[in-house]
Amino acid sequence: MDSGQYYAWWQREDLCYRDGQLYFAGRAVGQLAAQFGSRSFVYSFPRVRENMNRLHQALEEAQLAGGYSLLYAMKANRFVPLLTRLQETGLCGIDACSPNEVELAVSCGFSPGDISFTAGNLSRADYEQLARYEGLFMDCDSLHAIRSWAKYKPGSKIGIRINPAAGVSRAANSALQYAGKNVTKFGIYQEQFDEALATAADCGLTVAKIHFHTGCGYLTPQLNQLDEVIQRCMWFIKRCDRLEKVNIGGGLGVPHNVSDQALDLHQWAAILKKHFSDTGLHLEVEPGEYLLKDAGILMLEKTLTEKKKDTYFLGLDAGFNLAPEPAYYQLPLQPVPLSLGDERFSPMRVVGNINEAIDVWYDESWMPNMEGQEYVALINAGAYSSSMASNHCMRGQFKEFLLT
Repeated sequence: MDSGQYYAWWQREDLCYRDGQLYFAGRAVGQLAAQFGSRSFVYSFPRVRENMNRLHQALEEAQLAGGYSLLYAMKANRFVPLLTRLQETGLCGIDACSPNEVELAVSCGFSPGDISFTAGNLSRADYEQLARYEGLFMDCDSLHAIRSWAKYKPGSKIGIRINPAAGVSRAANSALQYAGKNVTKFGIYQEQFDEALATAADCGLTVAKIHFHTGCGYLTPQLNQLDEVIQRCMWFIKRCDRLEKVNIGGGLGVPHNVSDQALDLHQWAAILKKHFSDTGLHLEVEPGEYLLKDAGILMLEKTLTEKKKDTYFLGLDAGFNLAPEPAYYQLPLQPVPLSLGDERFSPMRVVGNINEAIDVWYDESWMPNMEGQEYVALINAGAYSSSMASNHCMRGQFKEFLLT
């Protein structure tokens, strides 16, 4: 691959090389690395806000008679300064999937009425904790959940999470698909939906929302598939006579490599307009990746460069446990040098420090001569990285910083 093409696809005004040096959010990354050190996640709030504004603009294009809400999927990144700044904008609520997420969101200034909760297999303690929050909206994903919530919030409005037996994900990645040919734990299928409605009615609950989230990371080539998924979901929607809202989940993706193109939000908005503009239903959208992923980098220290057989290895002082998506979902975090040097590039296998065969950041990354360079940056590290980190091999230490 041409090295120029390799480094061209991801560059933009706030993430690019200037005079051969990498800049992020108006700051030289070399200076950030010197200040913050290694194993540091750095997030750009201006980029987050830009992404959020772009989504609002697209949703306005959809001309939704019932209006819309943007609910940030906080499992993507729960850094407290970030959550606090999001709350201050007034531009989004929260999509939460655990009681502790609800508690954290409230502590950052979100009211329970700003929070939509969707999760499965809740314990009795979970229900008890959630029931303390007046105004929290519960999406039930099973008959058991409907019956359980009715014990704690009798007479309340609920959502039902459905499973249309079809999903959409980046490049048909089955690990990112929540619904499809295989039966999954997520939501209620057609075969049980009438029973779910009857159960809610028997329990004195009003089904006011349909919720579905069928996959993650989709880009423009998958939008026709998204259209088909929504069409299948209309079967459920039309069977509800007191519906107020539809939550279409998240899943909007960002480019991860040179072959990807940015999601066409105009085409995405056109699909929403086609299905929902005249329904009078309020639409909820739960982006996490789209808002945060390309707004973050991970700075790591170079440990070695060494040739083994015919492969050059570039070692870093952190492994997949700090940002698991490359290992778990084959979603690459491209390593980029902080300086282009003499711009003579060669392919290197970029690896971490965890004693596991899957600890490979990038199989073939075109890098300049790394002599004299202390750090490497991984891009697209703003979402589903620090929030998924573990202490595997007792190497779970990292830092986080928000640039405002």
